[in-house]
Amino acid sequence: MAQKRKVGNLLALAVLAALIERPMHRYEIAAVLKERGKDRDMDIKWGSLYTVVQNLEKHGFLEVVGSEREGARPERVIYRLTTAGRDEAIDWTRELISTPEPEHHRFVAGLSIVGMVPPDDLIELLGVRLTRLAEQITIARQEIAEQEGVLPRLFMIEAEFGVAMLEAEAAWVRGFRDELSSGTFPGVDFWRRMHAEGFLAEAGSGEIDFTAAANSIERGDPHPPAGH
Repeated sequence: MAQKRKVGNLLALAVLAALIERPMHRYEIAAVLKERGKDRDMDIKWGSLYTVVQNLEKHGFLEVVGSEREGARPERVIYRLTTAGRDEAIDWTRELISTPEPEHHRFVAGLSIVGMVPPDDLIELLGVRLTRLAEQITIARQEIAEQEGVLPRLFMIEAEFGVAMLEAEAAWVRGFRDELSSGTFPGVDFWRRMHAEGFLAEAGSGEIDFTAAANSIERGDPHPPAGH
């Protein structure tokens, strides 16, 4: 199980990692993180940067080492990573690498209720997803290729992982779609008839009894029971 952090927002880890290099003010931290595409690697909400930095300082992970002012701009406070902050960043990184945690995925949410979509429609939708995944894979591979010889591979491994996950998803989607198209997916005939007979269209009036509906469809009843 993941450890409960004093500042648990992943933006905090990104800030700590940036400050390992040198002291910075908040605007510089934001610029560095955006330049390195950290908003693609983490769920970063830039509006919370001020609060995150404040909380990191409050818990002793950062300390103020000075300030600077350019022209009429507001004074900018410069922060430095403390020993505690360095330890927190390293420990947090170790945990992220070693400890799998459940992560919400929009596609999984859709799959969990996919029976609401007729199988033939789903075949088409999965085809659209495959096309879009292929486009994302091509773009990601191009970006990696452009950085070869420019950045050490150490700084590209998260991009490689991203491509691997896209390719794995595409392979699974392709297999699922093939099962539906060929009719080898278990229960696909019942699924198709459930929609054709209007079972789901009538199901809002009560609890759905899928067993009764399946038996009714198998008997050839004109209107399978929607609920009770």
